[in-house]
Amino acid sequence: MSTIGRLTQRSDFLAAAGGRRFHTERFSAQGRLRDGDAPEPQPEGSRPAQGLRIGFTITKRVGHATERNRIRRRLRAALRAASADLPTPEADVVLIARRPALSAAFETLIDDLRRAVPIVTKPQTRKDPAAQGMPGSDSRRGRGKSGSGKPAAGAKPAMPLLASGSEANASTGRATAPSPIPNACDGPTDG
Repeated sequence: MSTIGRLTQRSDFLAAAGGRRFHTERFSAQGRLRDGDAPEPQPEGSRPAQGLRIGFTITKRVGHATERNRIRRRLRAALRAASADLPTPEADVVLIARRPALSAAFETLIDDLRRAVPIVTKPQTRKDPAAQGMPGSDSRRGRGKSGSGKPAAGAKPAMPLLASGSEANASTGRATAPSPIPNACDGPTDG
């Protein structure tokens, strides 16, 4: 059985929020793989974190302090029970608890953890359309036919035309914005 570390630094929680996500009714999981080439600064006398690290977030919206503590204890116990089945990559995972975690069956919490942790610790792959041979994968995509950004010779620039109305400017054929009503307000005034 591997030892699962804890997340304690705010920066680690924020970094995990930028990774993959997995949602259940009882909690949401956010995770990211740590870079092995950039060691994090460690306090004096502590060894560098290895393997999986997990942090818990239980907001005040979930309930009072006793209920939040009970949810935290249940999630920690479920994590200990599921730890043998969890992958142990160099990763940080944050579990954001929801109120149903308080009354959910313990086996359900364990199953949710067994599903969530492998998904959020899976390496992210970037989809490169050029490598997949997909149509429209040209690097000049969105630049038009000429690619220079200028209209072709002899072409007129497109301008919106107004068929009729008082705001039409007959000389240019362009529509003008209506002027605001003086002393108009968007809502009731208190006077």
